[in-house]
Amino acid sequence: MIALIQDARYALRKLRKSPVFALVAITSLALGSGANTAIFQLLDAVRLRSLPIPYPKELAEVRIIGGNQGFGITNSAYAQLTRPIWRELQEHHEPFSSIGAWSTQEQRVGQGSDSHPVQALEVSGEFFPMLGIQPWRGRLLGPEDETSKCTISRVLVSYPYWQSQMGGRELTGNDTLTVEGSPAQVIGVTPPGFFGLAVGESFDIAFPFCREKETRREMFDISVMGRLKPGWTLPRASAELGAISEGIFEATVPSGYNSQAVQPYKNYKLAAYPAGGGVSRLREQYDSSLWLLLGITGLVLLIACANLANLTLAQASTRQREVAVRLALGESRVGLLRQSLAESALLALIGTGLGIVLAQLLSRVLVWSLSTADNLITLPTGTDWRVLIFAASAAGLTCAVFGVAPALRSSRAEPLSAMKSGGRGMTSSRQRYSFQSLMVVTQISVSLVLLMGALLFVRSFRKLMVVDPGMRESGITVTWLGFFQSHLPPERYEEFKRELLDDVSAVPGVLDAATTTNVPLLGGSWTHGIRIGAAEGPSKFTWVSPGYFKTMGIPLLRGRGFNQNDTVTAPRVALVNETFVRRFLGGTAPIGQTLLTSPEPDYPSTVYEIVGVIADTKYACLPCGTPPMTFAPASQYPAQGLWTAMMIHSNEPTSQIMAAVQRRIAGKHPEIVVQSIDFQARIRDGFVRERMLAILSGFFGALAALLAMVGLYGVIAYIVAQRRNEIGVRMALGAGRGQVVFLVMRQAARLLAVGILFGAAFALIAGRSAGSLLFELKPYDPASLLAAIVLLTGVALLASFLPARRAARVDPMVALRYE
Repeated sequence: MIALIQDARYALRKLRKSPVFALVAITSLALGSGANTAIFQLLDAVRLRSLPIPYPKELAEVRIIGGNQGFGITNSAYAQLTRPIWRELQEHHEPFSSIGAWSTQEQRVGQGSDSHPVQALEVSGEFFPMLGIQPWRGRLLGPEDETSKCTISRVLVSYPYWQSQMGGRELTGNDTLTVEGSPAQVIGVTPPGFFGLAVGESFDIAFPFCREKETRREMFDISVMGRLKPGWTLPRASAELGAISEGIFEATVPSGYNSQAVQPYKNYKLAAYPAGGGVSRLREQYDSSLWLLLGITGLVLLIACANLANLTLAQASTRQREVAVRLALGESRVGLLRQSLAESALLALIGTGLGIVLAQLLSRVLVWSLSTADNLITLPTGTDWRVLIFAASAAGLTCAVFGVAPALRSSRAEPLSAMKSGGRGMTSSRQRYSFQSLMVVTQISVSLVLLMGALLFVRSFRKLMVVDPGMRESGITVTWLGFFQSHLPPERYEEFKRELLDDVSAVPGVLDAATTTNVPLLGGSWTHGIRIGAAEGPSKFTWVSPGYFKTMGIPLLRGRGFNQNDTVTAPRVALVNETFVRRFLGGTAPIGQTLLTSPEPDYPSTVYEIVGVIADTKYACLPCGTPPMTFAPASQYPAQGLWTAMMIHSNEPTSQIMAAVQRRIAGKHPEIVVQSIDFQARIRDGFVRERMLAILSGFFGALAALLAMVGLYGVIAYIVAQRRNEIGVRMALGAGRGQVVFLVMRQAARLLAVGILFGAAFALIAGRSAGSLLFELKPYDPASLLAAIVLLTGVALLASFLPARRAARVDPMVALRYE
C-alpha cells in the first residue's frame, strides 16, 4: 500500500511538471469517456432500468403475436388490444395473479378556449392494485371507480402536476379539475417516482375506464399487463394464452365486417412478453441509433487512447537516461513498470472522473435534443450502479490501451546503452517506431470508418430534408377545432363545420383554408378495402372540403375537383392519385370509373364515381412510399363527429395566424377548443433521430479526423527528431530539401495507405449495421467512401508536411554537432 501511495505521489509530481501533456491527456479522456458515458446513460434509462414499482420482473404484457396487422382502428399509443378482449382476459387470466389495462391519451383541463391539453392515463380498476404502488396523498383508483358513463368524475394527479398546478396543497375532498368540460374530483396523488408505464413519457392525470367505449369492438386502444403467478414463466404463460385465444377472439369478433375481413382476426394468438422495463416508443425509434452512437463514441475514445499512447511513448523516450540511472542505482524493473502504470492509471481515473461529470451535462443535452414542442421526453439521467460500472470499465480499458505499452517499453531500457554519450538506446532502432506506427494506422483506419459514417448520415439527412412531398409545406397552419361542449344535434355537425371554416377563412391574412379528416405527413392513416372492376386492394381514404387541393398546392391532373354541389344527398364522388390509377386501373381511363368500399363499422359499403385525378403526394411521412389514395367530399363523410381539422394557408407568420384564429373562434364560440401547430415544423419534428445522428456523427467524425491529424503529426515529428542525425548526414552529402521532404512524406504515405486500406474494409463491414437508418443511400455508398478517403488523405498529408518541412530546414552542421 505504501508503495502504491508513493507511486501515486510521484505520478502527480510528473503531471505537474508536464502541464501541457496532462491537460491534453485529461481533456482527451474526459471528452471520450464523457461522450461514451452520456450515450450509455440514455441506453440505461431507455432499455436497462426497471419500472419504479415493486417486483417489476413479475410484470408481463399480453399482446397479439405479430400485432393486429392493420385490422380495425388503432387510435392510442401503445394500443395492443380492444376493450372486449380485455374483459375476456379479466375472466380468463390463469397465468396472472392480477391483471390491469390502461391507455394513454390527451385530455383538456379547463373551460372551452381557455382549456389546455394534459397527458392522461385511462386505467382499469385493477391497474394500480396490480402495480402495487401506494398513494402519495388520498387514494388511488380502484374497481369501484369504473363507470358506465364516459363523463370523467374522478381523477388522480401525478406528483409533478400536483406540485406545479395545484401548489402541492393538501387534498380536502373538494378539490376539482374541469376535464373535458365536466368537473372531476381529485381523489389522490401518485408517488413522486411513478411516471406511468411508458419510459420517456409522463402523465398528468389518470381516470377510470368507462364501459360505453366497450361497444367499439374494432377499436384497438388499450394495453394489458399482469403479474405472473409464482412458478409461471413467460413461455408457460404464452402457451396458456395461446390455448384460450381461439375462444377469446371468437367471442369478440367486431360487427360490420364481412366474413373474409374478420377471418384474420379470428386467427390471432395472444402471448406474454416481458414488461418489467415498461413500454417505450423511444426504444423503437432510438434503440439502434443509441447503440450505434455508443459504438461511434467508443471508437473516438480508442483514437484518443492511441494518441495518448504515442504521446506517452514520446515522453518516455525523453526519460531514458533517468530510467537508466535509476536501474543502475538498483531500482527494479517491476518498480519502474508499476510506477509507469500508476501514471497512466492516474490519468485514466482523472479523465474518467471528469467524463462522468461531463456526461451528466451531455445526457441532459441529448434528452433535450430528442424532445419536441409536442413531445417532451422525460428520462432519469442520474448516475446509477450500471453507469458507474461502465465508466470504471472504460477507465480500466483506457489505462490498458495507452498505458501498458509505454510502461513495458520504459522498463526494458538498457542502462549502458541509454547512458552512452550520444547513444539512443532503443530509440535509434526502427523497431522503436513499430508500436507508434501501429497506433497511427489504427487511428487512420478508425477515423475513416467514422468519417464515412458521418458523411452517410449527413447526406441521408440532407436527402430527407429536400424530399418533395408533392404539396405545400411552408405557410401552412393546422388547426383542430373541437365543439364537444356546444351541445349540437348530430344533424348539425356538418353544417357547423362549414360555418367554422367560413369563420377561419375570413381571418385577415388567411389566403385559403379547408377541412380534412386526416392531416398528411404526421403519421395518421385511414385505410379502406376497395374493389374496382376485377382489382381489389387497400386504399388510403380522406374526406376533404372543396378548397383542400388549392390550399395544399396539389395539382389536379384530370377531371374536376370537389365543389359545393357535392352535398350529403348528391351521388358519391371521389378523386384518386396517380398511384391509385397505376395500381387499380392500369391503362384504363379513370374518369367515370366506379369503386366499391368494403363495409366497416360506421362506414357502410359505398359506391364512389371517380371524377378527377390528382398528382402523387406523400401520405403518412416523407420517407414513406406513396400509397393508392382516395379523396371524397367532407360533406359526404359517413362518420361526422364533434371535431374538425383545418389546413390554413397564409403568408403571415404562423404564430400570428394561430393567435388570430384563436381570437376569432373564442369571440364567436368561447366553448370551442382550438389547438394549432405549424405544419412544416411538426414535419421536421419527425426527423429528430435523423438530425441527431447527422449532428453527432458529423461532430465525432470531425473530432476523429482532428485526433488522427494530431496523432500522425506527433509520430512523424517524433520520427524526424530521432532521425535528425541521419537527415543531417544526407544533407551534408548533397541531398536537397525536396528529397528530405519526400523521404519523410513517403514514410507518412505508407502509414496512410495501410490505414486507408484497412479502414475502407472496416467501413464497408460496419456500414451494414447502419443500413436501416439511411434514406436513399446504401451503406457501401462509393461517393461517401471516396469523399472520406479524400478528406482524410488531405488531413494526413497536411499533418505530415509540417514536420517534413521542418526537417528540410535542418542545418547539417548543427545536426552533426548535436550528435
